[in-house]
Amino acid sequence: MTTKDKKPTGQTKPVMIPLSKLHSFPEHPYKVQDNEEMDRLIESIEQHGILSPILARPIEGSDGEYEIISGHRRCHAAEEAYLTAVPTIVCNLTRDEAAILLVDSNLHREHLLPSEKAFAYKLKADALNRQGQRTDLITSGQIVPKSDDNRTTAQIGEEYGESYKTVQRYIRLTNLIPELLSLMDSGRISFSVGVELSYLNEEQQQEIGLDAEVLERTPSYSQAVRMHKEQNLGTLTIERLQDIMNEDKPNQKEHLSLPMERISKYIPKGYTPKQAQEYVESVLKQAYNRRRAREEER
Repeated sequence: MTTKDKKPTGQTKPVMIPLSKLHSFPEHPYKVQDNEEMDRLIESIEQHGILSPILARPIEGSDGEYEIISGHRRCHAAEEAYLTAVPTIVCNLTRDEAAILLVDSNLHREHLLPSEKAFAYKLKADALNRQGQRTDLITSGQIVPKSDDNRTTAQIGEEYGESYKTVQRYIRLTNLIPELLSLMDSGRISFSVGVELSYLNEEQQQEIGLDAEVLERTPSYSQAVRMHKEQNLGTLTIERLQDIMNEDKPNQKEHLSLPMERISKYIPKGYTPKQAQEYVESVLKQAYNRRRAREEER
């Protein structure tokens, strides 16, 4: 029996539970966004109520408090529709069983962000590892190496039609800082680039995020691979990272895009746009030289 075949135990009929008693599941990987889809859900709830009950589990040691397993978006929409309670099926599950059910109940969604899939796979893999539910598998014609991580990710991949290596690459993405995860979710950096950048330390990732925000430039796959390799060798200083980022990339011209309202307080009054650009360039050059001097002193 796979985890997707597991049936929640406990109450079978929904009861009305106050929204104030329902809490988001810890490390919940799926984003609840205020967008057009949410607006349609709110409108539906206003007109017809919640047609599909929430799934929740009792929080151990609490006084009638619950963790949401399935229905985070419905609960948010219910709050926006000014409901005070929602129909809920209470499931008697352990935290790990609930985590697995939570992941499985949402991974079928058509439009999952890469970061959502990454954290969902990690949440399920961690829960399976703690439960010890691992089996040797042969998936997609590949013999899975006999390690705990490979067996667990193979089990997940078998359920969702992916190789264990793909599942592991998604889990790698959870090592990215939020700024780089956002760039990947928006499509500004690719999945393969995100995986390579996930091996860099936080300071190096922040430098790339700053470049993306200020100069609107992101590393190519080739650059990300070299950064990863130099990080393994211990030669990827911030200066070296900038050297790689400053390289010309085919079909990509870098340009500075800074709204004046964001930087006007840092620019001398009365400067024309051209003078402001020259001033920013001089300040960046001075900052670069100071950083380079600090690198040389190490």
